[in-house]
Amino acid sequence: MIGLVAGVLCCASVFFVERKLKVDDPVGAVSVHGVCGAWGMIALGLFSDGTYGDGLNNVSGTVKGLFYGGGSQFMAQVIGVIVNVVLVFIVMYAFFKILDRVIPLRVSGEVEFEGLDQSEVAVTAYPDFSITKTRR
Repeated sequence: MIGLVAGVLCCASVFFVERKLKVDDPVGAVSVHGVCGAWGMIALGLFSDGTYGDGLNNVSGTVKGLFYGGGSQFMAQVIGVIVNVVLVFIVMYAFFKILDRVIPLRVSGEVEFEGLDQSEVAVTAYPDFSITKTRR
């Protein structure tokens, strides 16, 4: 059940990130690691059946999810997801702002139009499909 939901979430998230948020994520890292990782944490708070966890982190008693009568574990998992998202956003926002001051992250409009292959590695990736400007 957890994997089935993760598969659906991953596919839906890829489209949401690209089409609605307009974020270029060519390998789907946000969807796979972010969204499905958050689902995995929340799933623990839902589906834990009390088999594991006794004595872990000096806490007595096993871990029970919401579906097995343990609402506190579910809340702990939700709080963990929220803290993770907020912390990662703040740290990475600061990191990329500083990096942008040191090494600009955007290329010029002309280079973006022509593609980064030529300007970055001096090779045309698809020479049969290159876009060039013509003079009139």
